[in-house]
Amino acid sequence: MYTPPDDETVAAHTREWLEKAVIGLNLCPFAKAPHVKNLVRIAVSQAKHLDGFLEDLDRELQLLGQTPADELETTLLVHPALFHDFLVFNDMLDLADSAVVENGLEGVIQIAPFHPQFQFADTEADDISNYTNRSPYPTLHLIREDSISKAAQAFPDAAAIFERNIELLNKMGHSGWAELDLPACPFHQANGTASDKTD
Repeated sequence: MYTPPDDETVAAHTREWLEKAVIGLNLCPFAKAPHVKNLVRIAVSQAKHLDGFLEDLDRELQLLGQTPADELETTLLVHPALFHDFLVFNDMLDLADSAVVENGLEGVIQIAPFHPQFQFADTEADDISNYTNRSPYPTLHLIREDSISKAAQAFPDAAAIFERNIELLNKMGHSGWAELDLPACPFHQANGTASDKTD
């Protein structure tokens, strides 16, 4: 039976992925500043079922919505056990988006998904392009719309960022990604996901 890591371990693994991949590879040019300023909250949910997770999401949305950006810029809500299957996680995203609306935060906060098995539409499971959104554990990134607007002013051509990321990952290949030595969810590691593959 799979026993998920404790909150401290999950948060540490998520922070390492943020520092090594997201910031280290500059996959998101906007991520470094709030991290350096300690304005990124990593919240770990150990809810036993979907309803409990959505309650945790409600709390994190409300906290972010009620806290000034200079105290809390963004939140990563991580669950180490509930969404092993990416398709189940993907189906949950509609409920997550509905939670934004139900909490009166439409146009204020949006959600970006990350998962150990993340797969964009019309790609193969092991396509390196999927790795831009592969995290150690299933994760919802709660982002302020204002932050996105400010980032768009600094980087008006968002498509160029995506293209640059794909070019970088294609150059690295699976072996280069593996050399980052990122932490992996024990469940997916034991079950040999595509993230374990090398060139």
